[in-house]
Amino acid sequence: MRRRPDEIAKMRKAGRVVAEMLATTSAAVRPGVRTAQLDRVAREVIERRGATSNFLNYHGYPAVICTSPNNVIVHGIPGDYILAEGDIVSIDCGAVIEGYHGDAAVTVPVGDIPPLTEKLLRVTEESLSAGIGQLVEGNRLHDVGYAVQTVAEGAGFSVVRGYTGHAIGTRMHEEPSVPNYWPGKPGPALRTGMVFAVEPMVNLGGPETIQMEDGWTVVTADGSLSAHFEHTIAITDNGPEVLTLP
Repeated sequence: MRRRPDEIAKMRKAGRVVAEMLATTSAAVRPGVRTAQLDRVAREVIERRGATSNFLNYHGYPAVICTSPNNVIVHGIPGDYILAEGDIVSIDCGAVIEGYHGDAAVTVPVGDIPPLTEKLLRVTEESLSAGIGQLVEGNRLHDVGYAVQTVAEGAGFSVVRGYTGHAIGTRMHEEPSVPNYWPGKPGPALRTGMVFAVEPMVNLGGPETIQMEDGWTVVTADGSLSAHFEHTIAITDNGPEVLTLP
């Protein structure tokens, strides 16, 4: 769906709240912090900005952010897990302003991390940037996934296939989905006014996943580390505009 400029303006407002949530929670990450504490920090931002959470109670989800440490790929529930030196933790945030959604994620080191882990985070963020660069009028949707896959696999990592990005607007998850790999066909043409959440999930090991018994938490099947970066992006006449930047 193509969004009008006034709709994108509302999504820009939501995106700024999401950016503040990510910045504030990321700044709170340190050894000894429980993931539940990060959720409380994010709730304070939502309340202060007069926004609504699009995560809380979404199909029963119990928090306003997802916190996914180490081998957790996505949808980790904030709780009693205590962050330790050398961990990484992915923080996924969302907010709604005037009925329009923003969604973004970042993976944060906890203290010092090994060089290979640093590379995983850097490459995942680079793959997101490569995908965003494809969001221009006239390209095809799956050019995004091809760019993500090329960067991630070119660095020796694997791309999760069971979970994807998505269109976004008056609902957090809209069609079409945005695979992080080349699915074998080019997909629909991209047009000005379309808005997508692009979110590479890149594993140190293989791409296989397991969903845990809580019905939410998704982990790497081989126990390897996973990184997750995401932005909400509008296609404009001047190219892609990232709506979830500060």
